[in-house]
Amino acid sequence: MRWSLELAQALVVLVLWVCCGSGTGCPCSDRALCEPVTVEHEFEVFVFDVGGKDWKYYDWSKVTTIAAFGPYDPDLLCYAHANQVRVILREKGRLSGDLIEVFKIMNGFDRAYGEKNWQDVTSATGISVLVHESQKVSMQVTFNVPWSPDCIDGRCYDFLRIANSCDFLFVMSYDMQSQMWDNCFAKANAPYYQTLSGYSAYINLGIDSRKLVLGVPWYGYDYPCTQFFETGRCVLEKIPFRGAPCSNAAGRQVPYKEIVQHVHKSITGRYWDDEQKVPSYIYMVNNTFHEVWYDDPQSISIKSAIMKKLRLRGIGMWNGNMLNYSDDHFIVKQTEDMWNALCPL
Repeated sequence: MRWSLELAQALVVLVLWVCCGSGTGCPCSDRALCEPVTVEHEFEVFVFDVGGKDWKYYDWSKVTTIAAFGPYDPDLLCYAHANQVRVILREKGRLSGDLIEVFKIMNGFDRAYGEKNWQDVTSATGISVLVHESQKVSMQVTFNVPWSPDCIDGRCYDFLRIANSCDFLFVMSYDMQSQMWDNCFAKANAPYYQTLSGYSAYINLGIDSRKLVLGVPWYGYDYPCTQFFETGRCVLEKIPFRGAPCSNAAGRQVPYKEIVQHVHKSITGRYWDDEQKVPSYIYMVNNTFHEVWYDDPQSISIKSAIMKKLRLRGIGMWNGNMLNYSDDHFIVKQTEDMWNALCPL
């Protein structure tokens, strides 16, 4: 039986938690807030946080889990626990002594499908032991997986086994143009039908739909066009990736808070693509056309309906920091609409 170093370290943390409890190193004024969150939510809203203080302005009436991707923030943990929201560690590598102390008062950990030693994790029974031990202390173990199980970016894993060995899978239904095989045109980051097909493929593997959380992007891609014919026909520089002749590496990621500032100043304004069910816009700089594909409340609401259609566990986004949390009335409304799109009526 082979265990990855990170997996073994995580198990050590669990042993420390079970043996020593979470009483040491509590950063909260109320020590009860350092105890595990045991509330079970029927509907999951999973938020990645990459640091800073934006979390103060999240819609805490919706959030159920925060995956802390940035530097550890004790204030976030205390505030989240006060709202019965789990905070899990986005485990990115070896656990230092400081992180082990942090891990003791968090609610679990999250890992991504593309990390090193993934094959060790999927081939070992160690992950089953880890999840079993985590459940004893109300820890949550989640894995981030690509938008489809069909060997995306050349990564072919036993996703059914992974799903059966953790609490749920966070399906990253974005960056779908990492490999472009058909033509070198700018396309949507997360087209609706492609998104739907990914979840259907996971379910067809035998994975319980309640083990799947729908991941949506709070960002888009800005593509410079080497040639521009019309909306939807922006020719890209050919940047290959894993055998594909073109990829989204020809563009750059743009957070939604930046997009909403630019779309109304663009040549086209917001243009709705009914085939991909997402918006885009065109602008020009230095005599070069740019096509920006992104998601907004309308496109996210449409994708959110997949949850009810397929009875998924919930929804989440990359990432909570991509919105503008200023107190400007117009911006406040835009931000509220994005949060509300996660949970359509």
